Amino acid sequence: MSDVLDPAKILRVERTVSAPRELIFEAFSDARHLDAWWGPNGFTNETHAMEFAVGGLWHYTMYGPDGKVWPNWIRYTEISPPSRLAYEHGAELGEAAHFNGIITFEDEGGKTRVSLILIFATKEARDATLEFGAIEGGNQTLAKLDAYVQRKARAADN
Repeated sequence: MSDVLDPAKILRVERTVSAPRELIFEAFSDARHLDAWWGPNGFTNETHAMEFAVGGLWHYTMYGPDGKVWPNWIRYTEISPPSRLAYEHGAELGEAAHFNGIITFEDEGGKTRVSLILIFATKEARDATLEFGAIEGGNQTLAKLDAYVQRKARAADN
């Protein structure tokens, strides 16, 4: 994909999460955390393998509330704690990535602005993902992250 980011090929979802970015970054770095919150409402995850390292793979399956099975893989291309992750994301192992992702974590005085940025090869691929409900799904995912890290922070305080 080109180094020039064409806005017509980008999907972006953001949320200010009520936790420090180190805690939020940790929630992205381990399968036991990700399986607890990743995905839209009603979806659950099963991690098959995860190597949280540049070049490493997170291979997981999402199960929809309707019982549909969604295979997924993420290959990490950048890990810069606690501020940024970049990755390629696909469905079936062995097939090409569907998009590239960037997640940024910006400190906002004890809270964190989390930005999910998906970069598609074509405007049509991005538009198809939008029609599929990606913005709402992204917002739900970040709301689940917010609830999860707040529970983790409360548990740490007790």
